[in-house]
This record gives sequence, structure tokens and C-alpha cells, in this order.
Amino acid sequence: MPREGRLARELVCSRTGVAAPLDEPAFLSPAGAPWLVSYDLAGADGARLAAAWRTRPWSMWRYRELLPHRRHDDRVDLGEGGTPLVRLRRMAPAGVDVLLKEEGGNPTGSFKARGLSLAVNRARELGAPGVQLASAGNAALALAAYAAAAGLAARVALPEDTPPGIAERCRLHGAEVLTAPGTLVEAGALLAGREDGFWTVSTMKEPYRVEGKKTMGLELAEQLDWRLPDWILYPTGGGTGIVGMRRAFDQLEELGLLAGRRPRFVSVQVSGCAPIVRAFERGDETAAPWEEPRSRVWGLRVPKAIGDFLVLAALRESGGTARAVDEAAIPALTRRAAREEGLAVGPEGAACLLALEELAAAGVIEPGQSAVVFQTGHPANY
Repeated sequence: MPREGRLARELVCSRTGVAAPLDEPAFLSPAGAPWLVSYDLAGADGARLAAAWRTRPWSMWRYRELLPHRRHDDRVDLGEGGTPLVRLRRMAPAGVDVLLKEEGGNPTGSFKARGLSLAVNRARELGAPGVQLASAGNAALALAAYAAAAGLAARVALPEDTPPGIAERCRLHGAEVLTAPGTLVEAGALLAGREDGFWTVSTMKEPYRVEGKKTMGLELAEQLDWRLPDWILYPTGGGTGIVGMRRAFDQLEELGLLAGRRPRFVSVQVSGCAPIVRAFERGDETAAPWEEPRSRVWGLRVPKAIGDFLVLAALRESGGTARAVDEAAIPALTRRAAREEGLAVGPEGAACLLALEELAAAGVIEPGQSAVVFQTGHPANY
């Protein structure tokens, strides 16, 4: 059996490398950058870890040695993770083997369940009086549900054009709901300066959502028998998933579990809000805020990501790319997925399928290659 206890050791600033204690409250580093969790994998036996994982239920908690929580048996767990890979039969570009990672089956209907589960568990462990975030929809649903399960007060701030069902479901879980005109930026301003001490668990502004999202990479590698695809297409708002999966693959490689080359990441956005794509194409290390974002693809309407430099580094390090698609083409693709594949695809996942077709037509993704497309949320959420 693997050695007992967590392998997580401390927090490290993603810009400066300065370290901080793991089990104290942490938000942004003194440099204003995200903290990342550092692990001590020296001496860890990857083969034994993998053998232990195979004996456990299919959920993100299967990988508990590579997560930073303290009390596994006391965790709040709604069944997050363990999502299937579905092979495309009719919509895959000619000669390309395409698997869809179907995250819509998570609790609350999206991949946000992974990151918010771990963030809320850690907030509870470390004594938070309550939790809050600004969200375009799916993160708010996840925060409200996990806070309710953890017995923590919750507050969410939504852009006022967020579909009304989101606010209704958040209130059903007992969360306080605030609304503001504009985007996440304006919604987030509603949370500033409050005196009740609620912890803000917005994307990359605390260390643990990225750790929860990391489990997508751990899970994908195990599902594919430790041989990763040539390409991973991922809808990018805050970019936590790309940052997390890059870390997952680093850790699996250090444990000696990965076979073959690493995948190339594709960051997918829409033309009405594409700060990562623009920065990638310009060769910039950070992404300037997108002025006047226009999109009804709520999860991609993120004008500025605090972890932008980490996302861009992951794209370039992997030899990947970034693609902005025309939002007007998404509804037709969604209908095709329903008719041709039997899949209920959310707008963010549809954007990735559209990017897949465009990149294949351009010869970037070639016949004989494999690709995994992340379908990150169920359309019923909207």
C-alpha cells in the first residue's frame, strides 16, 4: 500500500516560488498571484498508488493521496467525478479518434462540482464562517450545493442576465443571491468590502479549486490506461481545468505512471470574449482584459482570468493552440450532437466540438490522431 497520509506539503506562489503553510487560510499570494499546492512525491511508489486507486469507487476522491484535504473520512462528498468517456461515432472528423469527457453528469450538472467540492471542504476544515463567489451560473450552483452539504453559509453574485433558474436553485440550497448588471467583474464587486468574513472562493483566488479540477486529468489518464491523447480541447473561461490537468500530468509523470507523449492543449473561447486566444496569437505572456464582452455562452464570458499566465504557459509548453469560434454556429452544432450522437451538449462543450471541426479542416488536428473534448456542463442548467 502507498505510504500513509497526504503527499501535499505546502503552498507555493505561482509567480515567485515563495512558500506558505498548507493548513492556514490562503487566497492570493503577496505577489497577487494564485497559490498552488506543492507535493512531496519523492519516494512515493506510483505503481502501488495506481493499484490502490483501482480498488476504490469511481469518484474524484479515489485520488486522495494527490489531494490536499486533511480528513478524508469526514469529507463532504456528493458523488463528484467518475465521469465517462464517450466515443463520437458520426461527428468525429475523418480519421480522428474523438472521445467526449462528459462532465455534465456531475452533481449540480457541471465540472464545477470538482473544484467547488474541494474548495468548500478545505474552507470547512480551515474554519471559514461562510463562502462566496461571483459566477455566471455553474459555479454558483456548485458552491450553493456544497456549502449546504457542509453546513456553511453561502453567497453568490450573478450578472443580472444569468438565466433565472440559476438563482432559484441557489436560493433553494439556502444561498444568498446578489445580482449586478454587466459581467463577472461587476458581479464580483458586490462581494468586496463585506464585514462578515466570508471566504471568496472565486476561480484561482484560492488554492483548492484547481486541485479539484486536477482530478479530470488524473481520471482521464487512468481511463486511457495511462496513455494520453494527442489533443485535449477545453472550453476556457478562468482556465482552472487546463492549469489543473497540466499539474496532474506533471505529478503522474513524476510517479512514473504516464506512457507516451503529453497531449497538446487547445483553449477554446468565443469570438465575443476571447482574451486568452488574443494573447496566445500575439505571443503575450498575460491576457489583457476583453473590453465589452458579448456572449450568451455564460461559462466563456470571462473578460479577465487571474491565472491567464498559467493557461498561456500550459498551451505553449504543450505545443497546443487557442481557438475562438463563432457563437452563432453553436446552436446548430448542439442540435447535430443530439441527433447524430444522442448527446445533450452544453454551449461550452459545443464550442469545443466546433473548434475540433475547424482545427481538423485546417489540418492542425490530423487523421490518425486522437482527441478528448471536454463537455463541461449539462444544457439543462441554462
